[in-house]
Amino acid sequence: MKSSKTWVLSLLVVLVFTASVAQGQSIKIGLMAPLTGPAAPDGLSAKQSVEMAVEDINKAGGINGKKVELVVYDDQFEAKQAVAVAHRMIEGDKVVAGVSGSYSFTTRAAAQVFQENKVPFAVGYALHPAITEGGKYVFRVTVLGPVQGRAAGYCAGNMMKIKTVSMLVTDNDFGQSLAKGFTEYASKAGVKTVSEDKFKMGEKEFSPVLTKIKGLNPDVIFTTAYPLEGALMMKQAGDLGIKTRWLGTEGLDSTIGFLQVAGKFAEGLVITTNLDRDSKVPMVRNYLEQYEKKYKVAPDMTGASTLDAFLVLMEAIKKVGTDRDKIVETFRTMKGWQGVTGQIREFTAKGEVIKNVELQVVKNSAFKYFGVVSDRALLEP
Repeated sequence: MKSSKTWVLSLLVVLVFTASVAQGQSIKIGLMAPLTGPAAPDGLSAKQSVEMAVEDINKAGGINGKKVELVVYDDQFEAKQAVAVAHRMIEGDKVVAGVSGSYSFTTRAAAQVFQENKVPFAVGYALHPAITEGGKYVFRVTVLGPVQGRAAGYCAGNMMKIKTVSMLVTDNDFGQSLAKGFTEYASKAGVKTVSEDKFKMGEKEFSPVLTKIKGLNPDVIFTTAYPLEGALMMKQAGDLGIKTRWLGTEGLDSTIGFLQVAGKFAEGLVITTNLDRDSKVPMVRNYLEQYEKKYKVAPDMTGASTLDAFLVLMEAIKKVGTDRDKIVETFRTMKGWQGVTGQIREFTAKGEVIKNVELQVVKNSAFKYFGVVSDRALLEP
């Protein structure tokens, strides 16, 4: 009986040791994205982009000889679920770091959990300023809402040469931060706001406010809409005979969710974003072509931005290993790093990126190059 107990204990020790070794053979990274709900197309783009990268990295031998293991969770487009997902990643899966392929309000909720647990959290495209305010473990690879808003204001006043604008603003963190930046710069550029109206996510009827805007006859309608709302408002504007040009933001940078729904009504739309489809940079061209070949659809900003958040983490881990403090110290010193969403000039002490804002225009139902905002004075967080 004694020898039997000894054998069982020895076996348990072996199993525990084997499990520990197996766990140490991979680098576990968590990814949260809205895979169900109204933002599911964006979540799918984020998930597929990172999965494609993980597959390539592992085929090439992994990071420092270790395979990358991606743990994907659906935040269901809900802040409460995002918090639960963050806890499961950290406490259950024991991830080395997390990546957000989600929106501002869900990312903001999850970021607090990662910061409290001192686990690095890389943010792809959520742009509300409060996300990184909690501490050093949270950083993002996209520009802040007010920065992108300023870039839109610059585009309106200096590139589109408009004098009057009507604003249709999403009534949430995303919309308000963008609108603030837009108004801040556009007014300095001599652009007069003739109307500003807010709408809730999920809104489907825009005819009344569009009728009012038609009577005001602005040079441009600026909107912070997400894909579905944006497609609906542009269709309804077309039905009302409105010929006014549209200026939007990264919220409309969606192939499936926006372009395929809006169709001809999106023609001529200019957006601020961070993915240049006409870029000649090999890394960008490879991503665009590989994604479309693999998934049979053109990639968009959400996927590209989430991919860059993931790749920045991989770059840091490659340099310093999986020590969490060393990871966050390393990415903050990165300068001139080339991603698929452009070159990161540097990170600020708060984990905010300084990089160009791309401008795209819809031509023949596809996003094309329109311009770029590169003035550092506009890009500073």
